Amino acid sequence: MTESGAQGGPTALRIILGAHLRRMREAAGITRSDAGWEIRSSESKVSRMELGRVGFKERDVRDLLTLYGLDDGEERERLMSLARDANNPGWWHRFGDVLPSWFHSYLGLEAAAQLIRTYELQFVPGLLQTQEYVRAVVQLGRGLIPAEEVERRVSLRVNRQEILQRPNPVRLWAVVDESVLRRPIGGLKAMRVQLESLIEASHLPNVTLQVMPFDSGGHAATGGAYSILRFPEQDLPDIVYIEHLTSALYLDKLEDLDQYTATMEALCVAAPPPSKTRDRLAAILHDYDR
Repeated sequence: MTESGAQGGPTALRIILGAHLRRMREAAGITRSDAGWEIRSSESKVSRMELGRVGFKERDVRDLLTLYGLDDGEERERLMSLARDANNPGWWHRFGDVLPSWFHSYLGLEAAAQLIRTYELQFVPGLLQTQEYVRAVVQLGRGLIPAEEVERRVSLRVNRQEILQRPNPVRLWAVVDESVLRRPIGGLKAMRVQLESLIEASHLPNVTLQVMPFDSGGHAATGGAYSILRFPEQDLPDIVYIEHLTSALYLDKLEDLDQYTATMEALCVAAPPPSKTRDRLAAILHDYDR
């Protein structure tokens, strides 16, 4: 388990442990049905465990390791420790009152990622939003929200952004449609500050930012905004994340990954190179100052 896997919290660790258990079961020639019987459960429960979609009871993991013939005491303890860590809540657990249940998994994957590539059509990427911009975004379409809840949501976003500044930072590559930068969310002053912040972020060695200008015409990403997350662990496949109003999709099938990756590559080619981004941001900022 790498440092980023540990930082990712339960989501990444469950996937890693599940992959270990699947390989051990297959190597032992044991069916999911027999494994389910051993832990007093079902074949579908074992399948969900191996995919990292449920938590792990330590007793179940211990019984499965015995069934799979793992006698190495040191390896058993390592996997049992992994099971315990996989059940620990991530740092975002304390924001559960303002955090949709379907978003917990993404936060774990985001923190464990080595590279996040994202295309945005409506908002500045969350990892690059200023506090005033966040305050404006969280109130869109929600009516009057108590000030305390707004600040909790702002704190959650600020905590997420720490992955760009940690010792082993996530690499972020974002393509942002120009309409995002022309839409004064939070007002003109807030948008000026946001643009200045983006210019500063573009200097970070782990941040690559491109702007898709209006004059580029049509482009490949007709389906809307999405992100692709890549991880250093071989047990964690690339994942395409697509967020909806009340839920999200997580795609990891090879055919889906290939299509979304090809589209992202086409976007990066169609947009002006990153070396032109600061000039584009400065020009838009100048328009706000008129």
